[in-house]
Amino acid sequence: MAKTLGLIGAGNIGSALARLAVAAGLNVVLSNSRGPETLTDLVAELGERARAATPTEAAEAGDLVVATVPLNTYQQLPAAALAGKTVIDTMNYYPERDDRIAELDAGEQTSSALVQWHLADSQVVKAFNNIDFVRLFSSARPVGADDRSALPVAGDDAAAKAQVAELLDALGYDAVDTGRLADSWRSEPGTPVYVQPYLPAQPAGLTDAEMWRWFSETPGLPVPADRVKELTDTAVRRSAGDARATLAQD
Repeated sequence: MAKTLGLIGAGNIGSALARLAVAAGLNVVLSNSRGPETLTDLVAELGERARAATPTEAAEAGDLVVATVPLNTYQQLPAAALAGKTVIDTMNYYPERDDRIAELDAGEQTSSALVQWHLADSQVVKAFNNIDFVRLFSSARPVGADDRSALPVAGDDAAAKAQVAELLDALGYDAVDTGRLADSWRSEPGTPVYVQPYLPAQPAGLTDAEMWRWFSETPGLPVPADRVKELTDTAVRRSAGDARATLAQD
C-alpha cells in the first residue's frame, strides 16, 4: 500500500483527496501552480502528515501521484519526475474552461489518453473524475459498510489499476474496472455515471445562494459497484465537445 500520496493540484478534488488520505493514515505532499506558500492553511488543517511542495517535488515524493489540474494544463505536468510512477488522472474536458481540443471534440481520443501520451514513462489511471468534491469527501465509508459507494477506474496497466483500487479501498470506496484508457470516456461528463447518481434530486426554485447551500450540505446517495458497472456499461459515446459538464469542479 502506498504510504505517501503526491498531489499535483490542491483545488476542490485535490483537497478532498488530501483530507481522505490523511484520515486513512497516509502522508500527503501537496502542490499547486501558485507555490507552496499558498498552501499553508490547508497543510495546517491536515496536520503533521501533510507538507507543501512544488509539483516536481510532489511527483518525486509520492508512491502514488494524483494529477488534478485543469485539463488545458496537462502538458505542464512534470513528466521526468513522474517517470515510472502510477499517476491518477482526475481531469475532465470542459470546453467552456479548457478551450477546444480537436481530438476530443471529434471523439478520436480520450482526455486520459492525451495525458498518457504526455506522461509516456508513467502508468496513467483514470479515477475520481465522476463525483463532485463534496460527495467525494462525505460519502467515503469503511469496508463492509452497507452504504459504501464505488467509483470507476480505467487504465492500460493491470498492476497500476490494482494500486489505485487499493488506494480507493483505503480512502473509503470500492473500485469498478471499466477497461482501458480508451474506455475512460464511460465516466466522463455527460455519461450516466457522472455526478448525478451520487446526488439526490435537486429541489426546484432555489436561488443561487440556496442552491450552493443545498450542494454543500446535502448528503450523497450510495452508488454500489453493481450500479456503477451498469451505468458505465450502458454509456453511449458522443464527442466530448458535445457533452456539457454539469459541475465543473476539477
